[in-house]
Order: sequence, then structure tokens, then C-alpha cells
Amino acid sequence: MAKNNDIILRQRSVRKGRGALSNHGSRYQPTRVEWDDGIEGPTPVTECRAVDARSIISRNNSPDIPFSQSINPYQGCEHGCVYCYARPSHAYLDLSPGVDFETRLTYKRNAATLLEDELAKPGYQCSAITLGANTDPYQPVEREHRITRQLLEVLQRHRHPVAIITKGALVTRDIDILAEMAADGLCSVAISVTTLDSNLKRRLEPRAASGRARLAAMETLAAAGVPVTLLFAPVIPALNDSEMETILARAREAGATTAAYILLRLPLEIRDLFFEWLHQHYPLRAEHVISLLRQSRNGADYDSRFNHRMRGTGTFADLLGRRFSVACRRLGYTTGERGDNGRTDLFTPPTRRAKNAGAKRDTEGAAQIELFAGSHASSH
Repeated sequence: MAKNNDIILRQRSVRKGRGALSNHGSRYQPTRVEWDDGIEGPTPVTECRAVDARSIISRNNSPDIPFSQSINPYQGCEHGCVYCYARPSHAYLDLSPGVDFETRLTYKRNAATLLEDELAKPGYQCSAITLGANTDPYQPVEREHRITRQLLEVLQRHRHPVAIITKGALVTRDIDILAEMAADGLCSVAISVTTLDSNLKRRLEPRAASGRARLAAMETLAAAGVPVTLLFAPVIPALNDSEMETILARAREAGATTAAYILLRLPLEIRDLFFEWLHQHYPLRAEHVISLLRQSRNGADYDSRFNHRMRGTGTFADLLGRRFSVACRRLGYTTGERGDNGRTDLFTPPTRRAKNAGAKRDTEGAAQIELFAGSHASSH
């Protein structure tokens, strides 16, 4: 057992299909106990529990985020990407940002109804809604629960612009909606491609689609007229940065017209989870990776300042930026990190009458269900 900047590093058994190696408590737990009897428990199964959300649209005014409204249909993500910046949000549920984040999921079963209500508010200001800003809207459980599709149906019905961020090839399932909306300038899709190395992908993001499957999804979307952005994210020094030009070229061939990249971010619990993963899977490269990250973060493991956290600073970060710019110019990507955020002039809000009628139907339906079956919560 060795120590590295207060992180206790030990060899652990790798759980097949899981990114995180441990399941430590969150930052809100008052104590943390390090105890290991050397016996790994069984590989945890994925649980997906229904919840009734109280609100559905999240809003932000961050200067380095190109959208102000977003919806996350799911909490937690089965893709299991060890680097995922959404992991710390699981602490708000009193769950671990480690294995819990990948296995103890929730879906917002009333998401579409809440969205319809939100769009009907008299003071609602239409601007593009991003699906997948935190957790992936096309993670595997979407096949069954279809919350993302329900949201798209509401947005399509009311001609509301939407932008999607995903690494899930399942996005092509909804091409009927996406293509129709894209024809009116109401839709764009950003697909994250981290690596085309199947061995690295299997360790880094175990339950996400392969890089080649994501490129195929890009091609399908682009052929249907949906604007596609490549996100080369995250860039991990000495692990996948050498793939930048290749991935940009392959995505351009597949039909992507804009591109962006993000340097690996390690806020809160992600730092320990990623360093543990790195020493387990790439022990000979670990210190070099960490050194390059710190050189790009003012000597720290993370720099949370606006306009610094996404790209970093310093020699390595500057070189990365130059490589990206040169490759984008050579390959013919258009200027700007994201495509058009979508037209707002076509928006037709739900009428009060339709909203009230829907609420009445919901109430009557709930009464019938309670009469014959009793109230219950569904789970997966």
C-alpha cells in the first residue's frame, strides 16, 4: 500500500463493467473509515428507481457554459465513466460518487408533465434546453424508461429548441423526432468521443458505446440533416491526447461540422476516484499523467475558475489548444464550439386550457389507479 498526496492507493479487483474501483462515502459524511479485509464483494447490479421530481429545468449563468437551461432525465449514469464530472452530484442523494453512481440510478417519471407545465407558465422565456448536461440522456436504462423520448415529444410538439449531449448510440432511435426538428433549426446533437482504443475505452467508460459506434451514430444523424458536434472530452494527458487529430478527422468524415474539447476536470470526489483508477490500470504512466494535469492547473489537481476549468493553462494546455485549432482549420470545421442553439421564434407554448385539462386527466387517472391498485413506486 502506498500514499500519494493523502490518497490511499491499494490494488483492488476490477469489477467487470464498472469504472469506479471503490465506493467510499461522500464529502457530506462526517467520518471515513479505511477498512479492507481483502475480500471483494459481488459485482453490484444496476438498480433504477422511479422518483417524482419537483422541478425539471435547471438554470445556470456560468460564463463558460454555452447554454442557460438543461434537463437531466436521470440521476446517476450506468455508463460508468470514471472521470465523469457528474459523480459528485450523487452525494446530494446521500450516495457514493463511486460505484453507487453507476449502479443506484433514479429516473424522473413525471419529467414530461413537469416540462409541459413549465413551458405553459406565462413568464417562461424560450431558449434552447440542453439534455444531458450532467448525466447521459441515452444511457442504457433509457431503452426501457424512455424519459428522454417523452421529453423530446413535448419539445417537438411546442416547437422548442433542444441540444443533446451524449455518448450513447441509442440517440439514433429518436431520429424521427430529431430530423423533423432539425429541418426547422430546432435541434442539434453533440456526441462525445474519448478514444478509439477499445482497451482504454473498456477501462475508462465500460458501459458506454464504442468509439466506432458513436462515429456511426454521427453519420446516421448527419445523413438525416441533424447538425452534429464532436466533443473530444475529456482530454487526458499521456492517455488519449495523442488521438486528438485522428478523432477529429474521423468525426469530420462522419458528418460533424463543429468541434470542442475539454481537459480532464477533477473536482471533489472525482480526484480520488480517478487517481485510484489510474494507478490500478496504468501504474507506469500514472505519475506522468498527474504531473501534466497539475502543470495545466496552476500546480493543483483542479482549478475551478471560470474560463480556466475547461481548457487549463500553461505549456501543455496551450499546445493542446494550438493542435486543436490547427486540426479544425485543416479539416474544415466551422468556427465556434457548438452549433446554432436553435430558433426560438417558432415556440408555441401549451395553452392554459390544455394544461388544465391535462391536470384534470392526471387527477382522475390517479384516483382510478388508487381505487383498484393502491399507490406504489416502481423500480428497476
